[in-house]
Amino acid sequence: MLIVTLGFVVLLLIGMPVAFAIGIAGALFFFQNPELPFTIPAQVTVSQTQNFALLAIPLFILAGNFMNRSGITERLLELASVMTGRLKGGLAQVSLALSALMGGVSGSAIADAAMQSRMLGDEMMRRGFTRGFAAGVLSYGSVLTPIIPPGIGMILYGTIGQVSIGRLFAAGFAPALLLWAGLGLAIWLTARRRGYQPERATRPSAAEVGRAFTGGIWALLFPVFLLVGLRMGIFTPSEIGAFAVIYAIVIGVLVYRKMRRQGFVEGLESSLADVGSVMFLIALSAIFTYGIVLERVPETVAGWILGITDNVYGAMILIALAVVGIGFFIDATVLIIMLTPILLPVVRELGADPVHFGIVFIVAATIGNFTPPVGAAMYAVCSILRCPIGEYTRESAPLLLAVVLVTLILIFVPSFVLFVPDLIFG
Repeated sequence: MLIVTLGFVVLLLIGMPVAFAIGIAGALFFFQNPELPFTIPAQVTVSQTQNFALLAIPLFILAGNFMNRSGITERLLELASVMTGRLKGGLAQVSLALSALMGGVSGSAIADAAMQSRMLGDEMMRRGFTRGFAAGVLSYGSVLTPIIPPGIGMILYGTIGQVSIGRLFAAGFAPALLLWAGLGLAIWLTARRRGYQPERATRPSAAEVGRAFTGGIWALLFPVFLLVGLRMGIFTPSEIGAFAVIYAIVIGVLVYRKMRRQGFVEGLESSLADVGSVMFLIALSAIFTYGIVLERVPETVAGWILGITDNVYGAMILIALAVVGIGFFIDATVLIIMLTPILLPVVRELGADPVHFGIVFIVAATIGNFTPPVGAAMYAVCSILRCPIGEYTRESAPLLLAVVLVTLILIFVPSFVLFVPDLIFG
């Protein structure tokens, strides 16, 4: 598997699309082992897409695109301004609140970062924020998105690792609030030092609060309906994706009345492109995963980690550091697909709860989206705001520190992650 892994890294470095790089690298394993039938790559590629639970991914992507065209975003922005506009950091705090509120709508950190950059980026710089700090806030704020239901990373991790997707959905809320608090504190301290002013000079009136909350209530109820549907046994994770699509259409057409024929068609077109790229990556990753399992890589990694420490917290720190390091070069979605079958058996052997590990793993994998050299969210934001990578990296250091500290808290306080799923699912 060493040659296969090196092949994958080389293909990425020469600019090969990730899906092709992982598929070609996986095929190298079969050239190394000619005794294996070469029909296996085709078989596992097709069979990987036949997992019924994966049907939730295209459905949630479609629901997210419809909700983004239903008028929800503007109402959530108003609610975010009412909630956080009086804090130091003003529009930066509003952006962070919007990321938290949009988590259940977009489901994608990269999509959330790009959307907010177009909405708020230029305005933040007009309010006096440096270009690098504005880019850092808009990028790092989207770390909340993958762990608020229905994050695509949760569905992938739960499907590959045979972990309850309902419990994963429930486990994301408290860590998301903690990340929000940590990033909000970093923004507040920076704003205090630099003199960034609040967005609102006066406390919002009761009428403004009521209007903003009423406008955003349907988006806020979306993840609640998901969890209630799963807990009551009304839906499976796949079926609830279909409910999400119907919900988005009903809200867009009948409630907000913003969804028109053009928006519907644009939502379908965007979803086709998104679903195609994600499912193609999932399909070709099966070739790579087959070699991992056959070569007993999970057992080897487990032995290596256990040789260093048999303490579950120490092992999770080592794993988180490794995931963050690899995430500097590989996208979070690819990391979750590649490393779940390797790492999950290790932490299970050490006695860690797979839901607890899953949240830590997804946060650690997502950090790479915001850091050089290949952070997808970083490049999306810096491209839109025309921000040099060096300035972005320097100005966003306090935000990275906040995310790292919160990740350590999540590792050492598993009850913080597991409290909500235990309360809902027992």
